[in-house]
Amino acid sequence: MTSHVHLIIGTKQEPMQNIVRDLKKYTSKAIVQAIRENPRESRREWMLWIFERAGKKNGNNMNFQFWQQNNKPIELIDTKMIDQKLNYLHNNPVEEGFVIESHHYKYSSAIDYADGKGLIDVSLV
Repeated sequence: MTSHVHLIIGTKQEPMQNIVRDLKKYTSKAIVQAIRENPRESRREWMLWIFERAGKKNGNNMNFQFWQQNNKPIELIDTKMIDQKLNYLHNNPVEEGFVIESHHYKYSSAIDYADGKGLIDVSLV
């Protein structure tokens, strides 16, 4: 989605909060760097200003804040719940009007579930 991310992730070795923390840290730095290095991005100065302003309001940050501090994790306790959440994730871009079919959304694992190959490696559940 354009303003948020939904993930179904699992772990046996690392606490979930560590995975989310590291994901946010890595992606925020990479995204801010990509914005800085793209001279054709017309909103570059505005976006950096927004992220810097948010970072200054939060003592947990050194410079910028890209992600919100909170998460809304839900433990998926059975296959019915997993299927429900997976369907929600895949249909979100359809509901928002970005695509007609969920597997047409470039940033969705729905591609993988439709026998295609998406942008990242996905373990089907």
